[in-house]
Amino acid sequence: MRKKADSIIMDNLEKRVAAALLDVKAVELNTEEPFTWASGLKSPIYCDNRKLLSYPAVRTFIAERLEEVIREQFKRVDVIAAVATGAIAIGAIVADRMGLPLVYIRPKPKDHGTGSQIEGVFEKGANIVVIEDLISTGMSSLAAAQAVSQQGGFVEGMVAIFSYNFTKARKAFETANITLYTLTDYDTLIQVAGESNYINESEMSVLRDWRFKPENWGK
Repeated sequence: MRKKADSIIMDNLEKRVAAALLDVKAVELNTEEPFTWASGLKSPIYCDNRKLLSYPAVRTFIAERLEEVIREQFKRVDVIAAVATGAIAIGAIVADRMGLPLVYIRPKPKDHGTGSQIEGVFEKGANIVVIEDLISTGMSSLAAAQAVSQQGGFVEGMVAIFSYNFTKARKAFETANITLYTLTDYDTLIQVAGESNYINESEMSVLRDWRFKPENWGK
């Protein structure tokens, strides 16, 4: 379940994060020449939060916000777990800021050596917060959380930089009983893009339509 505080402070924070993603082109919008995701899905938006790492001020801003959410929302955190590969670097920064151990989670166990899926060490019963760079359908993120649980860790929850806020993802997190906090989301991002004239009304309409029926868009 995604938690969202109904306050001016939180609203401003989500907008600031969205503006930062647009400024460094970690999120790109193009309704005329859609992007193709790895899944084959056609989309007028593409998010690559690894670009944040190339901008020290933005990188620090995002890491600070992730740290704030973790400290405010989770009473006890023993380990930070980052989902490979997009969240590893920012997860390492957050873990370092908090003085906590870091592990990272592969999409699947490696096919050589020890066959590990989780790189790093934590004790059974450790309270773990998982960091993601973005949430789309939520399937890979929840699989990462499941890998932590299977290895004996207790998943306190997940924190992500950005979410497409798909209904499918929200339902999946609710079913898995994992709390998800995101710094910003798709709805906030296109609102900021519209207010800053990054997109026009026609493009805004296209982006709203895609959000509710992404699998049929562009066909």
